[in-house]
Amino acid sequence: MDKHENRMDAVYQMLKFIEESPTCFHAVENVQEQLKKEGYLPINENEEWKLSTGGKYYVNRNGSALIAFRLPEKEIKGFHMVASHSDSPCFKIKEIPEMAVEEQYVKLNVEPYGGMIMSTWMDRPLSVAGRVVVTENGSLVSRTVTVDRDLLIIPNMAIHMNRDINKGMEYNAQTDMLPLYGGIDSRNSFLSLIAGAAGVKAEDVLSSDLFLYNREAGRILGAEGEFVSAPRLDDLECVYASMRAMLASKSEENVNLMIVFDNEEVGSMTRQGAASTFLQDTLLRICESLSLTKSGYCRMLADSFMISADNAHGVHPNHPEKADPTNRPYLNGGIVIKYHGSQKYTTDAVSAAVMKDICKRAEVPFQTYANRSDIAGGSTLGNISAAQVPVSTVDIGLAQLAMHSAYETAGSLDVEAMIKALSCFYSM
Repeated sequence: MDKHENRMDAVYQMLKFIEESPTCFHAVENVQEQLKKEGYLPINENEEWKLSTGGKYYVNRNGSALIAFRLPEKEIKGFHMVASHSDSPCFKIKEIPEMAVEEQYVKLNVEPYGGMIMSTWMDRPLSVAGRVVVTENGSLVSRTVTVDRDLLIIPNMAIHMNRDINKGMEYNAQTDMLPLYGGIDSRNSFLSLIAGAAGVKAEDVLSSDLFLYNREAGRILGAEGEFVSAPRLDDLECVYASMRAMLASKSEENVNLMIVFDNEEVGSMTRQGAASTFLQDTLLRICESLSLTKSGYCRMLADSFMISADNAHGVHPNHPEKADPTNRPYLNGGIVIKYHGSQKYTTDAVSAAVMKDICKRAEVPFQTYANRSDIAGGSTLGNISAAQVPVSTVDIGLAQLAMHSAYETAGSLDVEAMIKALSCFYSM
């Protein structure tokens, strides 16, 4: 297989992963399936951990966050960690969802999850996925659920009813963004639809976390196939790349960890988010299982490194002036190292140098990102996680356009570059 075929194979496999991961629950479930195939063993937070040298394990929290780790054969020096996130901006379905309209239509009551570009969710086929909690043989069981068909649409108003729409429209989440579910005869059928998709009776469904998802499949496009467009590239592109790297690599003296947090898009302040103790708890329990002292744990942290992998804004072809004058990442330009003077990104001179060295070893290009000084940017995982686990951290990502759109665009060359860079890191 030549370099072009390698690159395209990575992109096609990533698109397959994204299509099969309409929500954070599905993304984590799919990562777990790949880990199992490669011999990783599941462990539970409510059980004693008995870990073995050279062992491969993963632990799940809430069904939407995951930490996989591989122990070295030799004495442990430190932790090599890559963190990404499973969630993407979308609409969450409220607990009582159905709303009848003039005895003619039924629509669903939804609310925004994260900071999405609302207009991109309109006039395209949508459906529903997430998880349900059901009663099964007297116990409560959580199941992922996907309605795998075109089900919903959020219709725009015709331009004849809103002549100023092309001058800029401020969308109201409660009035403008509710999806059309069916005609009035579909009233009171939504719960049964979800139960059927989950393979249970409607009366057995006790609760749910359900989201809208974009049904449009990912595609490779551009004059030379140089671009890739898909839903949820932020941040499933990095989740996929870190999974591929984790499965392909091992370190002689470091514990490799693949960390997938949830709720990054809403601030990370949850028990499965980057601000939680999930990572700290896992690292402490690894040390405890291997009979390491608290002092040994602190020593290992001092010799550890984290890569926070969350996509970055590429220079926009229609609005290049929105990018920083000198730090200007482009699609297909390789790994983006992100900087922020007020520490929304944790990159400093030391961690940036480490990342640049990794890229050089892996023979992949790198570039830099900073916000324009007069435009506020978003935050990511690194600085939040570092408050719980204080290790040297670099914030990186891959350049993309239309971040937080229902359909985003990135560079097809960059997927393989990220896999190679992270594989190099995990092999150190």
